Amino acid sequence: MKPIADRMSRLGMETAFEVLARAKALEAQGKEVIHMEIGEPDFDTPNYIKQAAKDALDQGFTHYTASSGIMEVRQTIADYIAETRAIPVKAENVVVVPGGKPIMFYVITSLVNPGDEVIYPNPGFPIYESMINFMGGVAVPLPLREELEFSFDIKEFKSLVTPKTKLIIINSPGNPCGGVMTKTDVEAVAEMALKYDCWVLSDEIYSRILYEGEHFSITQLPGMQERTIILDGFSKTYAMTGWRLGYGVMNTELAGWTTKLMNNSNSCTSAFTQIAGAAALKGDQTESANMVAEFRCRRDVLVDGLNQIPGISCRRPHGAFYVFPNVKGLGKSTKEIADLLLYEAGIATLSGTAFGKYGEGYLRFSYATSMENIRKALVRIREVVAKLR
Repeated sequence: MKPIADRMSRLGMETAFEVLARAKALEAQGKEVIHMEIGEPDFDTPNYIKQAAKDALDQGFTHYTASSGIMEVRQTIADYIAETRAIPVKAENVVVVPGGKPIMFYVITSLVNPGDEVIYPNPGFPIYESMINFMGGVAVPLPLREELEFSFDIKEFKSLVTPKTKLIIINSPGNPCGGVMTKTDVEAVAEMALKYDCWVLSDEIYSRILYEGEHFSITQLPGMQERTIILDGFSKTYAMTGWRLGYGVMNTELAGWTTKLMNNSNSCTSAFTQIAGAAALKGDQTESANMVAEFRCRRDVLVDGLNQIPGISCRRPHGAFYVFPNVKGLGKSTKEIADLLLYEAGIATLSGTAFGKYGEGYLRFSYATSMENIRKALVRIREVVAKLR
């Protein structure tokens, strides 16, 4: 047979799912594993959202919808974005998709030609770099610096933007570091995007999982809404990872191209899940707020515990539900440490290099697990580290 297309060799993977599979294999052999590798809230979807989905099924929401989503759902999302970002948004600006990744896929496909430069956060969500490479773009990593609370150096950022820059990707609060961009950081991105006529993909999927202050979207700055794509969804805020429901908010021209890609790939997003998503935005937000409060408590226990282990230091993240501890003092590569923790201690975590080259020397732990598991994991980590010293 003739070979697979060359571009497939440029496509990466999200390592969390690979580690999850290895952890599940160990569990099948009878080994207890504490799962701190996957970015998934351990809470259940609120009952009112599940009930809305059940009602939608009974009401016949079991058929195709428009590729861009049900108009009433898009309007609900538009109203939510308008309220939370203080910007004017219409249903025509919204495209509903099955999860958050399709927006990355469709937007980068729509915008990036071979040779175009794309600036993206590193350490950062691995699909950014994967899709840039897949489309033949030039991936330009923007280092996130531990000493800057895992934001970036503005002078360094400005030096990376060139006339070839087509797109700048930002993620705040961020995965994997939990960093939050200051308003000054956001203003620097806007300044350069306007100067060089760039697009901005603003991944705001963790915007509601914030431990201090309020989320500030780059779309709130003058001249930025028309050139910015907001990526958001329901997986994190409402513990709906398995529902596969997300959306993008963008100018109407790009929304049209995104809809066309959606039409060519998925046809549409499941109808009853869209109805559930609209109910999520309109309903009682208490459970989501309580989840964030619990994440804050878990964060503090995990950060304090890691900082008591010789050879490990850990910043206190300002958002999302990950810590990104520095393990350079342990004298081994982060992949070696991650493997030791999995196979010797039964703790599934991720090497920082799963999120780019600037992740070497770090691990990512998700604290979307119980307080009991966190405390148990800290004991096991200390035991493994003691053997290394």
